[in-house]
Amino acid sequence: MPQFVIPPLVKWTLGALGAAAIVHWVVREVRRVNEELDQAKAVRIADREVRKTLRLDPRTGEYRPQ
Repeated sequence: MPQFVIPPLVKWTLGALGAAAIVHWVVREVRRVNEELDQAKAVRIADREVRKTLRLDPRTGEYRPQ
């Protein structure tokens, strides 16, 4: 059976291209996830601004919106 010989330079080049492709994919995924987290944070902040705090009503003893 004949051996398939790949020169070391070709091996290094293929390895570098594969590593670059993986790094590119990881960077894209990190940016996508950070964008989703930023959107969720904006919604959470908006909800917090709309939500009112409860205060104890001294006359009735019940908690009511401020």
